Amino acid sequence: MRQSTGGKVPDGEGWFVLNARDALWLEGDFGAYTRFEGDVRFPQIGVNIGVLQPGQPACYYHRENEQEDFLVLSGECLLLIEGQERELRAWDFVHCPAWTDHVFVGAGEGPCAVLALGTRLTDDVVYPADEVAKRHGAAVRSETTDPREAYAEIGEDREVGYREGWLPD
Repeated sequence: MRQSTGGKVPDGEGWFVLNARDALWLEGDFGAYTRFEGDVRFPQIGVNIGVLQPGQPACYYHRENEQEDFLVLSGECLLLIEGQERELRAWDFVHCPAWTDHVFVGAGEGPCAVLALGTRLTDDVVYPADEVAKRHGAAVRSETTDPREAYAEIGEDREVGYREGWLPD
């Protein structure tokens, strides 16, 4: 492990143990998150914990040809999925088969922590200009399949250390 300004970062491709509170955390327009990865990305499964404040979307509403699964660890959020809104709370699990439109938006009185797991076999993604997601600031202006185009106006995330209260005790 090496230490960065935002936390510990794994070195190389070998096994490791890393506490989420000690890991490198990044923060930006779409909340705070840790990916548990270092210079080498996990080739098959992406794993992260995202922390959203009330009203804050996790990303732009999207669908991809990969399975993704989510577990709300703490707090409350709103799931925008297939044009619907669903209120979620701690321990709600969400399964998104390939090509399921979705995004999470923080809700409630404080932070919401969500564990995300997804396969990484391809990079096919669509960002639809969905009206429900637009009402929550979570949609692109016009549909695109290019992540660089979708996020062109979003600033770079910055390294931050873990903040007390982001994760449940």
